[in-house]
Amino acid sequence: MQQSNAYIITFSVILTVVLGLLLSGTSELLGPIQKKAEELDTKKQILGAVMPAEELNRMEAEEVISYYESRISSKVVNINGEEVEQDEEGNPLVAENVNIAKNFKRAPEERLYPVFIFHAEGNEEDVQSIILPVYGNGLWDEIWGYVALQTDLNTIEGVTFAHAAETPGLGARITSGDVQARYRGKEIFNEAGELEAVRMQKGEGKDYSADPHKVDGLSGATITAEGVNKMLERYLSHYKSYLERKRTGDAPVALN
Repeated sequence: MQQSNAYIITFSVILTVVLGLLLSGTSELLGPIQKKAEELDTKKQILGAVMPAEELNRMEAEEVISYYESRISSKVVNINGEEVEQDEEGNPLVAENVNIAKNFKRAPEERLYPVFIFHAEGNEEDVQSIILPVYGNGLWDEIWGYVALQTDLNTIEGVTFAHAAETPGLGARITSGDVQARYRGKEIFNEAGELEAVRMQKGEGKDYSADPHKVDGLSGATITAEGVNKMLERYLSHYKSYLERKRTGDAPVALN
């Protein structure tokens, strides 16, 4: 039986409202869960720069959070290396709440730069390394990561890299442990004290163990590799003032 136009319109409106309420309710329900999952993933990426992946992967979510809280302190600085304690609205700044992706869209001098300090358990004075976020562009989408520096603020303790949409088996290999391990022990400043960062070379299979500023490349993923190079060079340059303040001022053990 053919329905009237009024019936069809009323039915469509009711269906739209019901579906809208269902979607809204689902979003409200899953929102906090998704946020906690994202926060946990970020903490694992930060810790991954100073911890073996195998050890980190064996930890339950509660263990990761507990370990993070006992071993990581944080601060926020600006491009001049000065600590920033409040946002533009006067609210206290928390490094873990700084959205690196949103900051990436701002001019470098307008960004906020989190600094994560890895210290002995329960002792913030016993600093073991600092961890700096980095962000950039890969072949298809954004890439990001964390670089841990030893207390000389020059030698890389470890890195973690992640991506949004790099090619599986090619550019996506930046997330693999063997690629990230290539950066361990490399240096970001040269002998003249200039920031040189570390560059992934074109091609793969060469030995760069004698060069403190070069690592082996990714076969078939030149654009992603260059994206990683630019990400490290640019973001570390934004932290340069902070690093130089600490290297020429405070002793390495007093990074706080």
